[in-house]
Amino acid sequence: MSFITNRVSSFFKDKKQQVVLFSSTAIALYGYDQGMMSLINTNHNYLQTMNIASTSSIVGLIVSVYYLGCAVGAVFFSWFSDRKGRKSAIFFCLATAALGNFIMFIAGMGGMKYAVVVMFIGRIIMGLGVGGVDSVIPVYSSELAEDEARGRALAQEFQMNIFGLNMAFAINLGVTRALGKDNQWAWRLPIIIMQIYPILLLAVIGRLPESPRWCLFHGKEEASKRAMMKLMGEEDGEESYRELVKSHESESDTNVGYWDMFTPGHTQFHPNMITIMGQINQALTGYGAVSVYGPQIFELLGFGVSISEYLTQANYISYFMLMTFAWLLIDAVGRRTLMLGGSAVLTSCFALLALFGGLSMNSDDLGIQIMGPAIAGVVTLYIATGAFGIGWLATVWLIPTEIFPTSARGQASAISVIVWGLANFAVTLLTPVIFNNLNYYLFIIFAATNAFAGIWTWLYLPETGNRSFEENQEFFEAAADERSWMVRKVKGGKYLKMPYNGGGDAERTPLLSRVGDQLL
Repeated sequence: MSFITNRVSSFFKDKKQQVVLFSSTAIALYGYDQGMMSLINTNHNYLQTMNIASTSSIVGLIVSVYYLGCAVGAVFFSWFSDRKGRKSAIFFCLATAALGNFIMFIAGMGGMKYAVVVMFIGRIIMGLGVGGVDSVIPVYSSELAEDEARGRALAQEFQMNIFGLNMAFAINLGVTRALGKDNQWAWRLPIIIMQIYPILLLAVIGRLPESPRWCLFHGKEEASKRAMMKLMGEEDGEESYRELVKSHESESDTNVGYWDMFTPGHTQFHPNMITIMGQINQALTGYGAVSVYGPQIFELLGFGVSISEYLTQANYISYFMLMTFAWLLIDAVGRRTLMLGGSAVLTSCFALLALFGGLSMNSDDLGIQIMGPAIAGVVTLYIATGAFGIGWLATVWLIPTEIFPTSARGQASAISVIVWGLANFAVTLLTPVIFNNLNYYLFIIFAATNAFAGIWTWLYLPETGNRSFEENQEFFEAAADERSWMVRKVKGGKYLKMPYNGGGDAERTPLLSRVGDQLL
């Protein structure tokens, strides 16, 4: 009992632990939305209220328009956070997400006309808030503390994203079984329960410190020092503040704008292309579609609606558990290795799913038992989901924090969310159309897109793990000298693998954690 009491007491005193928990819970917002919409899309009352057919492209448009809101929210709240502070921006991101969620909840209530228009508005507004969270939170957490395990920290935060996905789908499945697909509360309750996240976060954000780095960059030296000491303690805070001042002085003359990052020849153009392609390739894995349309995926393997929903929940639980390997491996083997391994497994799994889906849906004509290929398909999809979580979920969000200077991290984070939003908008919009026209051939498309993502990663993505910002910049400088972006041609292929010589200055370790060590 005393052990638990000490741990609770330690948590309330340790701002680093509080920030990690806060950041993780905020990132869970996105996961919750994915799990929430999975079963709402198949609720009969929802479709009737929106006055749309289950096969209508409007179903996918309602889901995907959220990602456009995310893209716009990323730009606006990134700009806002640079001017008004990280905490202020996060506060308004959460408030915006809560407002959008409430508008979705009341869409069509009480005979309201134009329910689908109200739902669209709610989805866009919620997207604005969540896009801002996804843009500002990684920057905020990266500026608050240093740690050798920066990859593990972000992977742990994204594991909470999968917790949100599980929570939403479990609630949705529970109320659907209890109330039925013809009851409006079977889709309204999962929406309004999401308010737990923004309301809880809004209640505690005042306890957290502002970013010391942001304060210093805006001439608030005393505020920066106080925030650092509050975060690290007096002795460590003094030392960390001095290191921060040195870092600030070396970058104070650097001013990077969005236009610079899209200008060929500018020092940040190459890192920006790495960031953009990382998000495009993540979308090409198809897991935005698998997360949102999970039950329909299992139906392609030959299962009925009810069984497909239970299999989807089990897949999400497996997803959450397997994400543990992401934060165990990301700082041990590197980002590039995980992404390449993930692509290889995903390509193979989707090719197999096309085979198993074809056998299942044509079992009568082929004279075979449907359960054999169907069960094999389930196992394969579970393996593919784990491979995505371990290889592709956190890595593409981590790399931009390791290759950009402080003056460009905010813009890089916003661009990352914009590309993520636009790419997932396209994928989630097209997936229902492909469902209705190509059936299990969808898996062949995902096999091809995963192969492309893997090949691009092998050719052009440098390994950034266990290297300082300055060391990662050497890659881009050498690439410019070599006139080649191919990793194997730059510095003799030095950046094909992660070094294991350690290190730990402020720019080498921009993300939080060691929370796992502290809790053990």
